[in-house]
Amino acid sequence: MSDQSNELSVTGGVAAPVPPHAIYSVSRLNREVRLLLESGVGVVWVQGEISNLARPSSGHWYFSLKDRDAQLRCAMFRARASHCRFTPREGQAVIAYGRVSLYEPRGDYQLLVEHLDDAGVGALQRAFDELKARLAAEGLFATERKRPLPLVPRRIGVITSPTGAAIRDVLHILARRFPAAAVLVYPVPVQGVAAAPAIVAALDLAAARAECDVLILTRGGGSLEDLWAFNDERVARAVHRCAIPVVTGIGHEIDFTIADFVADVRAPTPSGAAELVAPDGRAWLQRLSQLAARFAAGVRRQLQHEHTRYAALSRRLQQAHPGARLAQYSQRLDELEGRLQFALQAGLARQVARLESAARALQAVSPLATLGRGFAVITRAADGALVTSAEQLQVGESFDARLANGSLRAAVLTRGS
Repeated sequence: MSDQSNELSVTGGVAAPVPPHAIYSVSRLNREVRLLLESGVGVVWVQGEISNLARPSSGHWYFSLKDRDAQLRCAMFRARASHCRFTPREGQAVIAYGRVSLYEPRGDYQLLVEHLDDAGVGALQRAFDELKARLAAEGLFATERKRPLPLVPRRIGVITSPTGAAIRDVLHILARRFPAAAVLVYPVPVQGVAAAPAIVAALDLAAARAECDVLILTRGGGSLEDLWAFNDERVARAVHRCAIPVVTGIGHEIDFTIADFVADVRAPTPSGAAELVAPDGRAWLQRLSQLAARFAAGVRRQLQHEHTRYAALSRRLQQAHPGARLAQYSQRLDELEGRLQFALQAGLARQVARLESAARALQAVSPLATLGRGFAVITRAADGALVTSAEQLQVGESFDARLANGSLRAAVLTRGS
């Protein structure tokens, strides 16, 4: 066939010219088929059995999904494969979620897998999603019904297996962070058919006894089947009706259960649940030490203020105290008494001096003083009249003579001129 044949089309055995733009290259055709597949079919869930599995060093996974009548090439790139919860194996029944596409270089129709579940796990996931949607519609996950955790719990309840790694991690964290809190363990199986009823009974028992301030519902990591007891509707409703705040720490950080959505707080791991429930004792001690120092400084300042105020009031009281005024009056009285005594003594001295002076003056003019100089006072014996002249007495008449010392009675013998 010559190059000219590329410009012909055959219709009824007759060659006809073909427009150049109507001719597809292989790459163009594959690209448009890929776009048609991606836009026309889009994302789908596909169930099948893995075969021809390849896991090169790039981290991508390549395999086929097959059933009894057909097979489908699949590619799961490293970014998606790293989040897969299991490592696929030959012959394993899986459910793949992905986008229908075409590998253009080879023209291979394929499924670009974004998520991969074990076929058994896939049924569980559907049950999980259905229960989650139903309970959410009932309001069991509502944010407004979630309760705050106690700031300083006195007793912490732990609902878990008594022999698992989770209880050891929780007890270690609680003892390290806040050893003052008591811990009460409610032992339950955490997987198997007996797990869900036991967990429900433990939650109801803890609520009825009201022994704890907060509960930790926890277990270590595992597969979806291992964690399924915490996706049980009975457990979800028991968490919802529990009167005590519930913290879940189930599995690893990427694991979510129905109990996590109902709980008041969800922690990523058992250790994380213990961290959330128990306050940091060292931080509390440091804060209490700071508060104690501030309190002591405040008390010292207040005491100093009160001491200054007391001293000022004491001074004012001393100044206004009746005793102080009485002391002043007493001192004034003593002063006045002294002045009075001085005045009295001075006045008496003057009176004594005046008396002595008067006595001397009186003495000077006293007849007794005259008598002392040899004179006598003569009185008539008959009537005691003072005799100042000889003519007052007759010869032979008696008279009394008073001397300085004593007196005499005598008679007139003669009378001179």
